[in-house]
Amino acid sequence: MTKRWITFDLDGTLMQNPFVDWVFPEIISIIQQQLNQDIDIKKIIVEEHEKRMKENRIVEAYDWDDIVKQVIEELNLSTKIEVTQLVEKHTETPKVYLLENNILNTLNELKIRNYSLAVVTNGYSIYQVPVMKELGLDKLFDTVITPDLCGYAKPNESILNSLLYVGEIVAHIGDRIDHDIILANMLGITSILINKNLPNNLIEMPLEKRHEDETFLKICEEKWRAENKMKSVPFLNEAVPDYVITSIEELTDIF
Repeated sequence: MTKRWITFDLDGTLMQNPFVDWVFPEIISIIQQQLNQDIDIKKIIVEEHEKRMKENRIVEAYDWDDIVKQVIEELNLSTKIEVTQLVEKHTETPKVYLLENNILNTLNELKIRNYSLAVVTNGYSIYQVPVMKELGLDKLFDTVITPDLCGYAKPNESILNSLLYVGEIVAHIGDRIDHDIILANMLGITSILINKNLPNNLIEMPLEKRHEDETFLKICEEKWRAENKMKSVPFLNEAVPDYVITSIEELTDIF
């Protein structure tokens, strides 16, 4: 039987990783201790990430070990920081957590309904898999696709090649338009945007109607412009999802 895949983004969709609140602050603290001047280390790290994104070096933009190593070299410091080790150090509850209480149950229900589940994330496996294991997500996914393993990053369509070879991708769910919705729409896959802050008038609408509402289209366009703040990219038809959900639980109403 041909596999029917439902693919998921991770950060901002299913889980919270330890980078913002724990890993980056420790990196900044370590570097700052080596300096004799007050420098905004976080700004330098983020700027290098954004520079790589702007140059369409998306795979490299999520290699935090390489970015931090480059920053340290540019500051002429001798310290060595292993981001992977810091992620493992801080991957513990409550530093990492699921974004909804019933995520595991919902994913399990989709599997019961004979869907195969895959993670498709721009986060490297060395950063994502430890968090998935801590939160119990690893047991529910058949495969995890990351840039360091496949050599591609969203929205490059080739990131989904391995799944397309062994089945049909039914839908992709994510919280970003520029990475998730564009990817799915370009491949003709059902695109599902998760937005946990939808206004009540949209939440009360039927699932299949929300994406057509003018209120949502404005939200969509504002989000698109925020995600592309470093580029002058026009709002595209491909940026509108087929569905917008406010909770992962709503997926059981679609599938």
